[in-house]
Amino acid sequence: MAADGARSTTKSRTFDRPEARQRAKALVDLAVTEIATVDPITCSPTLPIADAARIMRDRDISCLPVVDGERLVGIVTDGDMTNRVVAPGLSSADPIAAAMTPDPVSLPPTAVVADLLRLMLARDIGHVPVTDGGQIVGIVTATDVTRIHALATDLLTYDIAGADSVPQMVDVMRGLPDLLVRLVDANQPHATVTRRITDVADAVTKRLLALAENELGPAPVPYVWAACGSQGRREQTGVTDQDNGLIIDDSMDPGHDAYFERLARFVSDGMNACGYVYCAGDMMATNPRWRQPVRVWRRYFDAWIAKPSVEAQMLASVMFDLRPIAGDRSLFTELQHDTLRRASANSIFVAHMTSNSMKHQPPLNFLRHIAPERSGEHKREIDLKHGGVIPVVDLGRVYALKGRLTEVNTRARLLAAEEVDVISTSGGRDVVAAYDVIATIRLEHQARQIAAGEAPTNYLNPKDLSDFEREHLRDAFLVVRTMQTAVGQNTGILR
Repeated sequence: MAADGARSTTKSRTFDRPEARQRAKALVDLAVTEIATVDPITCSPTLPIADAARIMRDRDISCLPVVDGERLVGIVTDGDMTNRVVAPGLSSADPIAAAMTPDPVSLPPTAVVADLLRLMLARDIGHVPVTDGGQIVGIVTATDVTRIHALATDLLTYDIAGADSVPQMVDVMRGLPDLLVRLVDANQPHATVTRRITDVADAVTKRLLALAENELGPAPVPYVWAACGSQGRREQTGVTDQDNGLIIDDSMDPGHDAYFERLARFVSDGMNACGYVYCAGDMMATNPRWRQPVRVWRRYFDAWIAKPSVEAQMLASVMFDLRPIAGDRSLFTELQHDTLRRASANSIFVAHMTSNSMKHQPPLNFLRHIAPERSGEHKREIDLKHGGVIPVVDLGRVYALKGRLTEVNTRARLLAAEEVDVISTSGGRDVVAAYDVIATIRLEHQARQIAAGEAPTNYLNPKDLSDFEREHLRDAFLVVRTMQTAVGQNTGILR
């Protein structure tokens, strides 16, 4: 029954592990009542705005359904308190009915999560009441949606961690494409989606290393398995290969390599089976070049920095994205700090890395319009990876080098560069916004392909976008081109 104040509330139902695992396989088919907060706090239409605000603050809730008798007549959110109370200058003594959204759209108890997602996206709302015959029985918020998607990721990594063999892991990994689609459909930020997708790759890597050690025995000397590329940057999408290396303690002797070669082969083969295909450039720990003690890795970086040839620039660009996944992380940490210090102090190397960051250009013509491929396999399409994401990744790497920043995630690098004054505030905001647009469109494109039963790609026909999306993508490309020019000239935006 509604009251002038708060009524008691029961938190959303929790998922025990066996039930949750089954539900995660068809998350969109869950009933909304399974994730809703049941018996939510409500108030009457006559409750003063000040009292409603205190209830929301004290109970730490983001919305307050308004009921008249037993019937839902409105809802007020924390956003409404700003937009409909503070901004118009309503009195705190006015009734909450003056600030509420009347007759809010709701869902019946029979609705499923798929219905909820469509409604939230179509109406751009973050709070949906669940009603039965006009009476509120629950409330679902964007936070609830985020929670179940986080749960789905956790379940995937949980099942991977519990797998006893590579075939079991392959079976678990069949759920990864669907997870990406669900995260994108829930309107999660691209950085959240790619981080969660990468979390799965990290879990696969760690489990394969554990299985390898179970089979081969413990490592003869300490080591750390490090990923580079998109896994290293925590930016994996629906299209990815594997890029990795083994950094081994300097106590390693030549006889130990046989063990580490077998370890690398086990993990690399297992990752390939799980969908992380072999690197075409052979930048994997199975290649002896990328399976070396710390002293050799130091020599690699020293040589690249001292003589920045074309190959050195390419290799340094990839290896500056290294991130430790499992093992003795101290082997990596000191190497990273020393390398950043030496590299940033070498102006010639920095200049070459800056030049290297210009190799990938946004697909714009001289009229500054989006320019798709004019022939070939991808005629009339643009490459959202090499023409959109990679140029920003390259810029972020240059900023990190100049600022000696240890972050490897591109968005984190951009934000950190602004904080340490490597890039101006306006320039930093512009390039982050541009990156967000490009990366989001890329993920949404891949999610649509997966949902349609197609293999995800990085190639998009701009005509598949709305006029609004296409214009925003063009503006984002223009920002990236401007930032590339600024970096090249080392004036204005880049300090």
